Amino acid sequence: MQYNVLMKKCIELARQVEGNTSPNPLVGCVILDKDGNEISTGFHAKYGDNHAERDALLKLKNGEEKDGTLIVNLEPCSHFGKTPPCADLIIERGIKKVVIGMRDVNPIVAGNGIKKLKDAGIEVIENVLEDECRALNEIFIKNMKEKKAFIAIKTAATLDGKIATHNGSSKWITSEKAREEVKNIRKRYDAIMTSSSTILADNPTMAHRKKIILDRELKTNLKSTIYRNGEIYLFNASTDKLQDGINFIKTPVKNNKLDLDFILKKVYELGIMSILIESGGRLNGEALRYADKIYHFIAPKITGDNSSKSCFNYRQINDINDSFNFEIASVEKFAPDILLTYYPIQKK
Repeated sequence: MQYNVLMKKCIELARQVEGNTSPNPLVGCVILDKDGNEISTGFHAKYGDNHAERDALLKLKNGEEKDGTLIVNLEPCSHFGKTPPCADLIIERGIKKVVIGMRDVNPIVAGNGIKKLKDAGIEVIENVLEDECRALNEIFIKNMKEKKAFIAIKTAATLDGKIATHNGSSKWITSEKAREEVKNIRKRYDAIMTSSSTILADNPTMAHRKKIILDRELKTNLKSTIYRNGEIYLFNASTDKLQDGINFIKTPVKNNKLDLDFILKKVYELGIMSILIESGGRLNGEALRYADKIYHFIAPKITGDNSSKSCFNYRQINDINDSFNFEIASVEKFAPDILLTYYPIQKK
């Protein structure tokens, strides 16, 4: 049987709840009866809820899954966590074959789920659409392997790489359609990060459940629009306190800038597994060495003014070979704009 189509369906099921399962991975599941007919689907809806396999199996009440096939994009768990082991339930329900997209990188699982299934006499097929399954859970993979938050940068620029004119005019570079897609992208991440410069220049809303604000000298007005919703972490150089629901976090300063190493380590300790940076050229540039992924919207406009503000602008180099290098993963159109999604080559 060709399992690629069914694995794609697992990925689609999992993607329905992007941003809701952190720190858990995105998982979807399809179950076939012994004759190859689809009889159930499931997905992991949010942290603490049933895993995808359990969600799909518990919908079946009459044993129709016996001797059937279960397809899932991530290896079934073998341990007790918020829920019992999925591998045990698969064995209990008499599933004959399990098709898996990728092994779980969580060291608690890491092949143990597959071993448990095989020891029970279940046929296991591995690595179906593995690359696509790994891309789906790129955040989870980094969290597990490096114990660090996944860092993405979003920027929107003209064809000549400008995000604003020399005097700060920037509304709007991209179209409403592109800006709606930005809202969809934000949902995938635990938190968004921006700087005091962006707040002072644009007074953005940046609606999100968690926000990280870098304001070394506490220049921003706490009544600014961005402070009106969400859980706020305000990294600054002078004070540690909780005030009006805002978490002030005192941060070391290096070269007259807040220490990004400290900030990114701290947010991971706070349970923030992924960050989308939306800021000006200076923070975008400083964050390049940490970036795992970049979303780059480009509008078909040219300022023709070299004094306009650039999307990445934090240093001066003398050799073009000192540039950061990237691999473009996709090009999408949000007419009249395009979205380039790319990855640092050294991190791919």
